[in-house]
Amino acid sequence: MSSPLSDHEKRKQISVRGIAGLGNVVEIKKSFNRHLHFTLVKDRNVATPRDYYFALAHTVRDHLVGRWIRTQQYYYEKDPKRIHYLSLEFYMGRTLQNTMINLGLQNACDEAIYQVKPYTCTAILSVDQLGLDIEELEEIEEDAGLGNGGLGRLAACFLDSMASLGLAAYGYGIRYEFGIFNQKISDGWQVEEADDWLRYGNPWEKARPEYMLPVHFYGRVEQTAEGVKWVDTQVVLAMPYDTPVPGFKNNTVNTMRLWSAKAPIDFNLQEFNVGDYIEAVLDRNLAENISRVLYPNDNFFEGKELRLKQEYFVVAATLQDIIRRFKSSKFGCRDPVRTSFETFSEKVAIQLNDTHPALAIPELMRILVDLEKLDWDKAWEVTRQTCAYTNHTVLPEALERWPINLFEKLLPRHLQIIYEINHLHLQRIAAMFPGDNDRLRRMSLIEEGDPKRINMAHLCVVGSHAVNGVARIHSEIVKNTVFKDFYEVEPEKFQNKTNGITPRRWLLLCNPGLADLIAKKIGDDFLTDLFQLRKLLDFIDEDAFICDIANVKQENKQKFAAYLEKEYEVKINPESIFDIHVKRIHEYKRQLLNVLHIITFYNRIKKDPSKHFVPRTVIIGGKAAPGYHMAKMIIKLITAVGQVINNDPVVGDRLKVIYLENYRVSLAEKVIPAADLSEQISTAGTEASGTGNMKFMLNGALTIGTMDGANVEMAEEAGEENLFIFGMRVEDVDAMDKTGYNAREYYERLSELRQVIDQIQTGYFSPKEHELFKDVVNMLMNHDRFKVFADYEAYITCQDRVNELYKNPKEWTRTVIRNIAGSGKFSSDRTISEYARDIWGVEPSDVKIPPPNEPPVESRK
Repeated sequence: MSSPLSDHEKRKQISVRGIAGLGNVVEIKKSFNRHLHFTLVKDRNVATPRDYYFALAHTVRDHLVGRWIRTQQYYYEKDPKRIHYLSLEFYMGRTLQNTMINLGLQNACDEAIYQVKPYTCTAILSVDQLGLDIEELEEIEEDAGLGNGGLGRLAACFLDSMASLGLAAYGYGIRYEFGIFNQKISDGWQVEEADDWLRYGNPWEKARPEYMLPVHFYGRVEQTAEGVKWVDTQVVLAMPYDTPVPGFKNNTVNTMRLWSAKAPIDFNLQEFNVGDYIEAVLDRNLAENISRVLYPNDNFFEGKELRLKQEYFVVAATLQDIIRRFKSSKFGCRDPVRTSFETFSEKVAIQLNDTHPALAIPELMRILVDLEKLDWDKAWEVTRQTCAYTNHTVLPEALERWPINLFEKLLPRHLQIIYEINHLHLQRIAAMFPGDNDRLRRMSLIEEGDPKRINMAHLCVVGSHAVNGVARIHSEIVKNTVFKDFYEVEPEKFQNKTNGITPRRWLLLCNPGLADLIAKKIGDDFLTDLFQLRKLLDFIDEDAFICDIANVKQENKQKFAAYLEKEYEVKINPESIFDIHVKRIHEYKRQLLNVLHIITFYNRIKKDPSKHFVPRTVIIGGKAAPGYHMAKMIIKLITAVGQVINNDPVVGDRLKVIYLENYRVSLAEKVIPAADLSEQISTAGTEASGTGNMKFMLNGALTIGTMDGANVEMAEEAGEENLFIFGMRVEDVDAMDKTGYNAREYYERLSELRQVIDQIQTGYFSPKEHELFKDVVNMLMNHDRFKVFADYEAYITCQDRVNELYKNPKEWTRTVIRNIAGSGKFSSDRTISEYARDIWGVEPSDVKIPPPNEPPVESRK
């Protein structure tokens, strides 16, 4: 048998990542050396691997710039409707490899970097090659961790799809100086460290000080002869940083514009006497703190003033930018051309990613009424036709409800506008339902209480022309519960848009072996039309294909096992089931249910050590919000259980438990292709959609999950018999809520469960501190909103089914193929096409903008 190919040799093979053209390779080598020398001011003697990474990043960026400028020119000339995706989070991860893939440069760069000869200033040129490994350079790049989890990563996938579909789209957000914290596990506990991702600079962004804009806070409202004025405000400047977003091989490069807060030059100086000049300059930090750090909460609302400032900051800067662009319709022209707002909603779409950018609604009203002098009714019509809202959660603790006194202080004019919106809204409802005061109370934008609060979700529903959930089951729950009253009044407003993932990053980039294998069978069009994966069903009985799929998975597992051994110094059995549970740590996601299974499995091995068990490696990862005590206790419990199991000689390599530290986008790209089993076990009705579930499915893992979120549609697409579905459905959970959930009943009846809980409670996994997990046990027994015990028995039985199927490798792999073939629906290209047609009123385009070295479209006609 021939020896296995090295990574470099594998990547040299012709693949769907793009054939390396000779001209390209020569050009890239030249460019690389030029950047090392002129941009980084280094020669071979002093250059570090990080310098080589930056030289490569600048080289690749050069290939983007012409396309980026050409794309923006094209938009100015064609003046299409523009889409503006507003999000407080964009979880982008790394950019280098994704850019190379989307430009078709991966193999050329790989070859060039391997061959590159160092640039020297001496008379005698060195002739040896550097032999750089592109994978090692890619590992140097920091993740852009400007998001918490699913919501932020969805925004990133959406940007990729909007560019790949040729939509004139912009992502707008905040350029956080510190992204999601780096997680260290110390003695089994989560410890947070600041994520200084900009420490070495960011080669992908371009600062645009010429488009810096003022954002106002505080102040008071004055009634004047010319109308309402917001005066005596504090000003913070918003500095835009642009990042290119390349589509897949279509020469489109869109823009993600992130705002950074800067103090104006005269900030605080007027308030100090001359002697306090130093103090005044130091106080500039106060203004600039707005874009300092991402709030690390996922599915949890924390009503802090700084967070409200962030939400208004991004919205105020973005709307000024949108209106400037709307008014100037010719490329390079900053003079106003359009003055009428009649056509605004025909040229501008604003998508609100959850309620975080909800202030776009009152802010647009303020601009139209106070500054552009439209009458209220016309301004309201324009605002509603422009804005659309995506709901991401039904968990009550996640809904944004801002105290009125905070608004009154920070945004007094917006509070007035919200009061007026609410007054007119309730007038309309009262006319439709005379005498129904309870309905008025339920539907009001203002919640009574002490303090009174503004319900931002209600503001979004009232101020948008479309409201969508993110999976079919979630959209139904939205219509039947959270927004039931609103749905009864305007049913046509409510839609579903099931989430998706970009197959470029989540297959081609992270799993090239599988992507190549698929391309050999069905061609490579599946990368832009994922439904083509259905064609794989034609090969479901082909032994060679089944074997190839299994081999790709095994290679991925071995590669990940080697990574774990290097990073964690833990040896795992690559023949075991890789059972992966990676996502934010939250009670509703039920990592605790997984722990109960782990301990049950451990107890079974201990009870009958000579019995044959299907070996399993359970890998759990994810971050807990720093202030979320229970989530942090869950991490400690997982690590404590792992400590006992991994060091028990009776268990051996039949069961290993690993906590994956600092789970992030770049780590997901490594672990997902190696997974056999994907854990998606939230209580039915709590996970809006999930997107990790889709990534695992596309990469050949089987799902064990409840009928929640997008799992429902995954089961529909692949066939429910090809997923391991267990547990209560939404109706069962609702019924249990009515009758009451009694955890003790399950504890008494199920002996294996009782043993597990007793072990946790009595300190079996915390011998030095017997009562360490008493809070966890108390929650599970007495106030578990997510009903872990109610699904325990079904989950254990289902895990037994997993073991049975894994014993039959051929059947397991055929099931994997059915899942991959059924994952076509879950491309974010499909999701974005639906948003475009049903909400934004635009049509995706397959027009390929000519590259910079060809004449523009117009001159070729």
